[in-house]
Amino acid sequence: MGKLSAGLLMYRFRGRQLEILLVHPGGPFWEKKDTGAWSIPKGEYAEEDPFETAKREFFEETGFEAQGEFMGLTPLRQASGKVVTAWAFQGECDAGKAKSNTFTMEWPPGSGKRREFPEVDRAAWFGVDEARKKILKGQIGFIDELCALLRHQDP
Repeated sequence: MGKLSAGLLMYRFRGRQLEILLVHPGGPFWEKKDTGAWSIPKGEYAEEDPFETAKREFFEETGFEAQGEFMGLTPLRQASGKVVTAWAFQGECDAGKAKSNTFTMEWPPGSGKRREFPEVDRAAWFGVDEARKKILKGQIGFIDELCALLRHQDP
C-alpha cells in the first residue's frame, strides 16, 4: 500500500465569492514553482488517526488552530500512489501571518552543509478558478467536491 496523508481544506466567503486557503511548499526545490505547486496543509501518517493528523499538520504548517464544522471529502490517490484524505471547514485567518515549522536538509546537494527551510513558505487565499490553477493537479478534486457540497448550502 502507498503512503497515506491527511489534510484540511479551509474555505471562506468574501461576499458571495468562495475562497480557498492554500499553502506553498518551502525549500529550494519549490522556490521558483507556482502554478500547480500549492497544496492544502497536510502531512503523512501511519498508525495515527487521520483526522487528528490533519488538524496537527494544519497547525504545524500555518500556525493556525483549525476549528469549526468539518466535512469529510473523498480521498484522492495521487500520481505517486499516495492517498490523501481531507476534510473541509469554513474558517478565517490572515494568510500573511502563517508560520510554519521547519525541516533540515543538505543544501546544496553534495556540499555536506545542512540548511533549515520552512515546510511551508507562504499561505494565500484564492478564488476557485485561481485555486484550481495553483493547487497540485492531484488535489483539484478536493476543490471540485467542496464546490459541489456548497451548492447545496447558502453561504
